[in-house]
Amino acid sequence: MNENSPIRTETARDYTAPGETRSAPTRRGRGWLWLVLVLLLAGGGYYGYRHSVAKKSEGATEAAGSRGKGGRGGAGRHGEPAQAVGIATIAAGDVPIVLAGLGTVTPLANVTVRSQISGYLMEIGFREGQMVKKGDFLAQIDSRIYEAQLAQYQGQLMRDQALLQNSKLDLARFQRLAQQDSISKQNVDTQGALVKQNEGTVAADQALVDQQKLNITYTRIVSPVEGRVGLRQVDQGNYVTAASTSLVVVTQLHPISVVFTLPEDDVAKVMRRLRAGAKLAVSAYDRGDANVLATGTLDTVDNQIDTTTGTVKLRALFDNADDALFPNQFVNAKLTVDTVRQAPIVPTAAILRGTPGTYVYLLQGDDKVVVRPITLGEAAGARTAVTAGLSVGDRVVVDGTDRLREGASVRITDDGTRPPGAAGPKPEDAKAEAAKADAVAPEAQKPERRRQRPAAQ
Repeated sequence: MNENSPIRTETARDYTAPGETRSAPTRRGRGWLWLVLVLLLAGGGYYGYRHSVAKKSEGATEAAGSRGKGGRGGAGRHGEPAQAVGIATIAAGDVPIVLAGLGTVTPLANVTVRSQISGYLMEIGFREGQMVKKGDFLAQIDSRIYEAQLAQYQGQLMRDQALLQNSKLDLARFQRLAQQDSISKQNVDTQGALVKQNEGTVAADQALVDQQKLNITYTRIVSPVEGRVGLRQVDQGNYVTAASTSLVVVTQLHPISVVFTLPEDDVAKVMRRLRAGAKLAVSAYDRGDANVLATGTLDTVDNQIDTTTGTVKLRALFDNADDALFPNQFVNAKLTVDTVRQAPIVPTAAILRGTPGTYVYLLQGDDKVVVRPITLGEAAGARTAVTAGLSVGDRVVVDGTDRLREGASVRITDDGTRPPGAAGPKPEDAKAEAAKADAVAPEAQKPERRRQRPAAQ
């Protein structure tokens, strides 16, 4: 402070009223007081909040437990809501025993038509893709050269026949003279040999005549079988060489066969049924194994097993009236060997496999499920026969099995009368049910529910 100031420093420090405190110490004391007050208020609020939330949580748990005890819509153990499931009732039915194998459509006759003589192709009597019958005209080869040779051989035959006739007359005269001892026996024998020689010449001439007639017949080419004509392989006017030039291919389509294979382990079943006189049905499916193309019967089984593949070939016959089967087409052949009668049928969707082996979730009462091990029999698509573990009238879970466990509470989403193999609720509906269950569950139980889902798989 300036020394010239009228107020002295010493005087300012000493001027304080009795009982008063200085300003700086007063502000520090009030700050500590406010801090303690805020901490007390925060602790009280936290205690009140916890106390209120705990009561609400206990009330919600008790309500959920009471719902679980009172009906199907309640919670299961561990406080989980009941799982929405679809069920099916076990019913008795017939299940066919089907053996499947890969097959190829094979025509019973697939003929490559060739000319048996050489000559110019004069005429074609078919259209490509035409259906022909046995004996229908297909092509004409130039026959004039064979007709000329036929006339030549016929003339030679007539000449040799005349020589034969003359030699026979001479032989008859020599035999009469020999009876009168007017001629030697040697002349008679020589004349008889001449007759035999002329007879051989006539027979050779007749064979040449017949050969030329056959060649003339070969100039007219006809279909050897009934079937469909393929693409033409030679044009009119070309020179055709005997046994080397292909004219066209004729394929038989009605009936047609399918050659398929089965494992050697299935041969005994098939042969046992064939020896019993059974007529086994065979169905031909398309490449995707989804659509039935034709239905026929088993015709025969091959006489040996292929050692390289361990399979045996079988042939099935099909009428193929609608031309559904095409030669060399790939098909999936399914042979019905036998049928299991009046067996308990379970939907394939209800069958699970895990630590207990093969099992299903069996509904007990209306709100609980238990694990029931079963023994499977024959299967046909979405239907499977059960030999042990289930009875007719039992109800099994077919939808919503991913989050179930032994003794879990369930909520049925249908009337429980759906037959085995029927379609269950759509995936969208199942998701909606799961979301609805999560919404009903208390907030404190939702994380625990989600953590338990993988354990049920």
